Parts: sequence; structure tokens; C-alpha cells
Amino acid sequence: MADYTTLINRIESRYNPDSLREVRQNSISSLSGIDKDIAKYVKLAMNEVDPIYTNKTLEAGENAKSHLQRELQQSVDFRYQGSVMTRTHIRGVSDIDLLTITSKFQDTDYSKAKAFIENHPYSYDIETTRIKNWVNNFTRYIGDANNDLRQLRLEDERILQSHYVICDITKPKSIRITNQNLHRDVDVVVASWHDSLDYISGKGEIYKGIYIYDKQKNDRLGPDYPFLSIDRINTRSSYTEGRLKKMIRFLKNIKTDAPVNIDLTSFDINAICYDINPESYRNSYYLDLVRILWNKLYNLSQNEAEANNLKSVDGTEYIFRYNPSKLENLKRLENEVWKIYNDIK
Repeated sequence: MADYTTLINRIESRYNPDSLREVRQNSISSLSGIDKDIAKYVKLAMNEVDPIYTNKTLEAGENAKSHLQRELQQSVDFRYQGSVMTRTHIRGVSDIDLLTITSKFQDTDYSKAKAFIENHPYSYDIETTRIKNWVNNFTRYIGDANNDLRQLRLEDERILQSHYVICDITKPKSIRITNQNLHRDVDVVVASWHDSLDYISGKGEIYKGIYIYDKQKNDRLGPDYPFLSIDRINTRSSYTEGRLKKMIRFLKNIKTDAPVNIDLTSFDINAICYDINPESYRNSYYLDLVRILWNKLYNLSQNEAEANNLKSVDGTEYIFRYNPSKLENLKRLENEVWKIYNDIK
């Protein structure tokens, strides 16, 4: 059996690095009535980082955003992405991604929209009408999109360097600043909008994608759909009374505490947990979630066809297809969860 006392201490250090008394008391309270160390570890590994820490991370993001809002000489939209937005981060001191999205242009699913109306010439429902109107009014951007994003990146760099002593502009896809008062990092990312066919048809802003600007390549990469992923995780976790997020945090903590390297990202772990039928766990006791997770990981690791068909939360990417090394890392994670499940039994 693993040394769960040591593992508990590791989680407490991650979740409460400043040893705040209030956070410690909240943690103790969450373990009320739990006697066995293994059950305490599982409970803590599923818990949310205390809002005292999370709010500092959000405040650091808002501070950086305020500087940019005041001083940028062009119109941009600001959004956040990442695990903090779903409260599935597992460190008290977590960073956050602040997106600065140009308003000058947007990429679109024009070819898909045009093909859609060509295939539905006699449809007059609301969705089809919206797409037809959009195609009929579409105008192509005649500016230099990559240069626009380059100028926004340079402007972001100039402003942030004037306000933050620690400001790393060497990364191709983001500018990392450190708020020394709040002890938090913020990654500022330059991006542009992508109007997907779902967005064009009227399904809402969560269906808008983004292209990330890469300064080194002077190109935009994507599209990604972070807002759809955030919304889906938040919605399903509400439906399961927080259990989806508990499972995501649990796997992240297991990966972090494992004696072997497990090269799976939060993106991968989100997809694994989201793919589990919510009806199978929406009323489950927290210790039963370990069995449900192990069963999912085992089936994926033993069934190549199932693993190859697993998609990201937003449904746009295959997680394990054509990636045997990632499957090996999945098996390592499955083995770590199996050991905990075995200790619970």
C-alpha cells in the first residue's frame, strides 16, 4: 500500500502553499468523518482549490487586462481560457491565460456555410435562413491578418513591459508576466476569432473558435474552441453535482504524484473524464468514482478502437489516434488508479 500520509501532505502543499490557516481549516472540515488515510487522500485529490487562492489568480488576470484595456490603441476582446475557468486546477498558485482577441477581422467557416446552403436550397428554417443571410452578406478581409496580429503582439509586449518587472516576451505563443504583489503568473495570448458554422447558425458565442498567433512563425494556429470546452465541462459538472470536476482533479493529482512520468495533458484528461456516461456516476459516492475512472482507463487501454475514437471535449480532435506513445502513458495512469482502487477495496 502507498504511503498515503505523504501523499496527503503533497496535496496540501500544492493546494495551500502559503499555509493559510483558513484554507487549512476548510481542508480539515472537508475530511470530517473520514478515518482512513486512503479515503482522505482521494477526497483531497478531488477537492477544488480554495477560492482564496483562485481569486488571487483571477485578480492577477484582471490587473493585466486593465493595463491593456487602458493603453491599447486598437479594439480587442478579452477572454480567459484554461483550467482555472472550470476550477479544475490543482495548485493554489496557478497561472491563467488572458486572450487578447483582435476585432479587426475573423476567420470563418465560409466554405462550409456555402456548401450547407447549396445542399439545402429549399430549406427555410431559422438556422438555414441565418446561414443564407450570413453567406449573402459575407465580405472577405482584404488586410494582412498575420501582420495585424504581429502588431497587436508587439503592442501587448510594450504595455506589459512598462508595468511588470518580470515580463517574458520570448515565448512564441504568449507573453508571461509575473504579478509580484499577488505572486501569480499570467500568460497573455494574442488571438483572432473564428466564426464556426455552428456559431453562424446561431448557437451562441461558445461556438466561436480562436486562432492563436505564433510570433516565431508569424502565423496563426487553430482553430481551437476553448469556450465550448469550458461550457461543456461546467454544464456537465453541474448536472452531476460536481462529480465530473472531481474526477478531472483526481486524475491530475494522481498524475502529479505518480512515481513514473505520465505524459498526458489537462486537455487529454478532460476528454477522458468527459467521455464517461454521466448517468453512470451522477449519484455516485466519491470513493466509487475511483472505480468508475479505473474502468474507463482500463477499457481505453485495452481497446485500441475505443481509444482511437476518443475525442476532445469540443469534439474537434482525436486524443489517442495515431499516437502510440500517448497510449503507453494512458496505461501508466490506469496502473496508478488501479493501485488506489485496489487499496480501497
